[in-house]
Amino acid sequence: MNIGSTVFSQLMSFIPEYEFSKCVNKYKGDYRVRQFTCREHFYVMSFAQITFREGLRDIEACFTAFYKKLYHSGIKGIIPRSTLADANEKRDWRIYADFAQVLIKQARELYIEDNEFKIEIDNIAYALDSSTIDLCLSLFPWAKFRKKKGAVKINTLLDLRGSIPVFIDITEGACHEVNVIDTLPIEPGSIYVMDKGYVDYYRLYTYITEQHAFFVTRAKTNMAYRRVYSRKVDKTTGLIYDQSIKLTGYYKKKEYPEYLRLIKYRDADTGIVYIFLTNNFKLEALIIAQLYKERWKVELFFKWIKQHLRIKSFYGNSRNAVYCQIWIAICTYLLVAIVKKKLKLNQSLYTLLQVLSLSMFEKTPINKLFSRSSYNFEDNDNPNQLTLW
Repeated sequence: MNIGSTVFSQLMSFIPEYEFSKCVNKYKGDYRVRQFTCREHFYVMSFAQITFREGLRDIEACFTAFYKKLYHSGIKGIIPRSTLADANEKRDWRIYADFAQVLIKQARELYIEDNEFKIEIDNIAYALDSSTIDLCLSLFPWAKFRKKKGAVKINTLLDLRGSIPVFIDITEGACHEVNVIDTLPIEPGSIYVMDKGYVDYYRLYTYITEQHAFFVTRAKTNMAYRRVYSRKVDKTTGLIYDQSIKLTGYYKKKEYPEYLRLIKYRDADTGIVYIFLTNNFKLEALIIAQLYKERWKVELFFKWIKQHLRIKSFYGNSRNAVYCQIWIAICTYLLVAIVKKKLKLNQSLYTLLQVLSLSMFEKTPINKLFSRSSYNFEDNDNPNQLTLW
């Protein structure tokens, strides 16, 4: 007798069914679809992510080998690679983008206090950055980046208190990252930490300062300004100066008409000198420098997903196929993170993925997979993982 659910089926049971259906219905994803619904499409692509399948032929061969176990995993039968290719081309990628926002909300609530954020401030702090995924321009002609190079950019806003992305946007490589500020969900009182590539005075003033939020970034070397006031600093901490300034360029002072704060700081460990630009005049200058140092967490997030999710090689060449694969990869990452917290698993997310990749068709409760022995995998590529990973 065939009793019990497979590990893959148990994992997919954590999907919020109602929210997923809302995303599908919003874009009419299953309109006139008789076979291979959006749900099955998500299942198959998520399976490919967890088990590290290399391509459509690889996925088809795997399902053919385990066809007797597919039904108990929520997949009705063997999926021909042509069917999966058509789904990647035609299913609206925004279905999975919207569903990712649902999972982001769930994960953020679970991980809000699971972090080593030790800066004592009352404000919520976010790190904003982007990462480029290189593509071959001859195979992906729509992904304009450079003259002979294609790419897409993943723009991410990371909650520094919980190390969970709260906003993700995918654009073509040629789209400058500063444009993402136009669509950011700005929260009054929050602090947005970003690199100087996001310095656009009009956007910083209109979308952040006027929304009663704060930003911390690095000043551009060619910034024209005049000093208005200098504050005393403790130079033994690495601080060099703390000034209030006003932009002086004809257009720049119109784009940002208010005072700004300029802080110069030397990192004791590296000897590198940083000049920070912010609109926050209440926090101590040293805390501003410490906040910028927290940006490394979003860099680790990008490094992790590039190493452990299938987003470097793609199953299709169209924009829709690439975006579908990236968004489902992000959903899969978030889903495993949610399962880890809800089942109170102590292993790292890296360990979970490694074990799950070999156990998809086993009929063992997920928590028992990790309770029989002590797993001690090491992610040698990145020893300084965040608590979440």
